[in-house]
Amino acid sequence: MTPFGEAIRQLRERKGVNQKDMASAIGVTPAYLSALEHGQRGKPSFDLLQRIAGYFNIIWDEADDLFAVAGMSHPKVALDTVGLPASYTAFANRLAGMIRTLPPDVIEDLDARLSRWEQDRQNPGNPVESC
Repeated sequence: MTPFGEAIRQLRERKGVNQKDMASAIGVTPAYLSALEHGQRGKPSFDLLQRIAGYFNIIWDEADDLFAVAGMSHPKVALDTVGLPASYTAFANRLAGMIRTLPPDVIEDLDARLSRWEQDRQNPGNPVESC
């Protein structure tokens, strides 16, 4: 499942809507919606995202969050390390080879470290705890 698939499923459950009815209302097949929820389809188009936001009548902030989650939900990620040091390419390949076997706590730790790094980069005058 992708973050977007999880978000759609939660929206459907919160609103009490089944896949068949939602699929019909937004103009896709139930099979496609199921595949999207289960991470078997890539990032949805902007048009489909707008139809989903309209279907659920969600406010702009929530729609922005949904669009951002969709952007992070391509199940087949490609990393371009051309021009980077060899260690970056080695790391990307190592992560790709291990991603399915990493336990949730390792993923959470790596995600937290990346988030702290992003915060530090965005707020250079307000350093956060070192990774």
